[in-house]
Amino acid sequence: MAYKPELWAEAKKKCRLGEKEIQMAKELGLNPKSLIKNIPNPREQWKLPVREWIYDMYEDRQRKKKAKE
Repeated sequence: MAYKPELWAEAKKKCRLGEKEIQMAKELGLNPKSLIKNIPNPREQWKLPVREWIYDMYEDRQRKKKAKE
């Protein structure tokens, strides 16, 4: 499902992401609402910032993909 560019722009601004992180999120199948939803609250010290969360998931996916080959 394609999401409107306005939603991606809003997620990019609220989550403080760059084009690279947005592209990675799209490749992972994430949607803009899930990115915004996962912005950590100050009381959620255990939660990673969205940028780091995307990088971790992307690296895991790449590692699993290489393991299958």
